[in-house]
Amino acid sequence: MSLNKLLFVGLLAFSLVLFCSGCTETGQDQRSEFGALNGSDTAEGAGNEGAEGESTGTDGNIIVAVSILPQAEFVEAVGGDRVQTIVMIPPGASPATHDPTPGQLRDISEARMYAIVGSGLAFEEVWLDKLEVINGEMLVVDCSKGIPLRDMETHFHEGDEAGVRYVNDEEYGAEEAGEHDAEEGAESEHEHSGKDPHIWNSPVNAKLMVENIYQGLVQIDPANETYYRQNRDVYLSRLDVLDAKIRKDLEGRENSTFMVFHPSWGYFADEYGLTMLPIEIEGKEPSVQDLARMVDLAKEKDIRVIFIQAQFSPRSAEAVAEEIGGEVVVVDPLAPNYLENMEEVSGIFARNLA
Repeated sequence: MSLNKLLFVGLLAFSLVLFCSGCTETGQDQRSEFGALNGSDTAEGAGNEGAEGESTGTDGNIIVAVSILPQAEFVEAVGGDRVQTIVMIPPGASPATHDPTPGQLRDISEARMYAIVGSGLAFEEVWLDKLEVINGEMLVVDCSKGIPLRDMETHFHEGDEAGVRYVNDEEYGAEEAGEHDAEEGAESEHEHSGKDPHIWNSPVNAKLMVENIYQGLVQIDPANETYYRQNRDVYLSRLDVLDAKIRKDLEGRENSTFMVFHPSWGYFADEYGLTMLPIEIEGKEPSVQDLARMVDLAKEKDIRVIFIQAQFSPRSAEAVAEEIGGEVVVVDPLAPNYLENMEEVSGIFARNLA
């Protein structure tokens, strides 16, 4: 990178950090207040400029940015030794609250491709436009292309035998609750995308994400299409094996209900015939009334385990677990080593579902 370009990127990054720190503070009420912030200065893989001005890594590899750790495995599986990944949301950080460090902003200026999750991830909603200003030449690949997006759970919709549903802190009949949802719809859509962004937590969806990444790599590096295609096919086969393993692990547990703090496992639940009950509501801590209802639901469905992820506070989940005589178990939807982690998660669910 030339000295002038380096100075420009540095000034732009500094300006964005100053500007967006104010934006982040203003919009903090729309984010989960319990997301952990990671203070690392830079992701792996700051790049160098190739002989022809193309952004390449330290070993001449193509630099590909991704938002979350599971995507890094997808890119590296397809790209092999031709790629070097930059992970924008590092280990321990929350997609709802993380802001890029100056080092990450510097690194993104060298990327030839950014594989976004594309399904409404909070980090991308806030930062993608700003990152494209830093590097207007990188190809942006939407990994959600072709994946039907499910609605995000934002209210209690679990009813009793008489069809009563709960919306926030009020009790409604089923018809009244639907009317209430419609009345609040505009406000909810303003504050939330309305769609569940956690598409990667289904191996079936992961196959489509991998295909989208493959298409992007071929677009920026067509000379190595055969290499990428062979790598893609190998990894897709491994995802098929994982999917079969999960189905075997969960055999006989179809229609089971599980309770989580943050609703990260909706696509997993839909794919394998489970029902997810989230404690968190619209990205906010539940009220005392909400917790009381969750305790009642847990007892009704004989739930003894509350699943949480490390990026969020466990205190609400622990409060419910204490009331039902249960326990809190960590399952991480943002862990690296996607295949290994998903196999472990399926085993945890299998052991703990009623």
